[in-house]
Amino acid sequence: MDVVISQLFTGASYGAALLVIALGLSLTFGQMGVINMAHGEFLMAGAYTAYLTQQIVTNADFSIIVAIPLAFVVAGLLGLLLEVLVISRMYHRALDTLLVTFGVSLVLQQLAKDVFGAQAKAVQAPGWLDGQIPILGYRYPLSQLFILVVAISCLVGTAALLKYTGFGRQIRATVQNRDLAETVGVSTRSIDRLTFFLGSGLAGVAGVAVTLITATESTMGSEYIIWAFLVVVAGGIGQIKGAVIAAFGLGIIRAFLTYFTDGSMAVVLTFLLIVVFLQIRPQGLFAVRTRSLA
Repeated sequence: MDVVISQLFTGASYGAALLVIALGLSLTFGQMGVINMAHGEFLMAGAYTAYLTQQIVTNADFSIIVAIPLAFVVAGLLGLLLEVLVISRMYHRALDTLLVTFGVSLVLQQLAKDVFGAQAKAVQAPGWLDGQIPILGYRYPLSQLFILVVAISCLVGTAALLKYTGFGRQIRATVQNRDLAETVGVSTRSIDRLTFFLGSGLAGVAGVAVTLITATESTMGSEYIIWAFLVVVAGGIGQIKGAVIAAFGLGIIRAFLTYFTDGSMAVVLTFLLIVVFLQIRPQGLFAVRTRSLA
């Protein structure tokens, strides 16, 4: 029983980090059909923002709180810049966006390496995240609990934005039927830009969170981007509730497989399980409902 509980919590922590990244992809990939391979580098930008913030705000207890909104803005602006300069010219050309954004990700990785160096940087965890909290007999690290809290906060905020605000209704209208949304006065071009800013900003917040469990380096986004795409696809394109289930499910499955086998085999087996699942249900857990007649 102790093993089960410990792996559940370990998997939940990894799933929480995946969820924050996948939330952004659910918006950009789900709404605009953009395969943004540079999304992981926005996570990296958020992590380096946390590192730079700690160099300025030397009080670690306070710096991570400052870093979260800063990382959201920095990563969001990077995403907005990418959308304006590159993505906006390639809508409805998914393969082209994949290739171009993959090139952008390599450029951003090299840029980060040139600016910050090849050596990984460490972000000091605040003192109030030291220690553990007993839950069901398992001593859960406060740093991992913080990642879970950040993920839930991002989830609740994003869901509330989409459901209760005019901006959210315009996003949903654009997803369901872009042409019809334009006929009723929705500026879908502005919605695309704001959605890309929001989705990229969420990746930046994830970057701050993962600095608590991993070192900050130029290639750190590559570790998460493929898994985040798998979460979005398995959960259902553009479906936040599906992304939640898929993120935590994938994290927990990988944690158990890692415990009973090893890291490499766990990755292979997890991929195989996802492939089998998508063969059975290619639309993912939930399929988006549209009013399109096409």
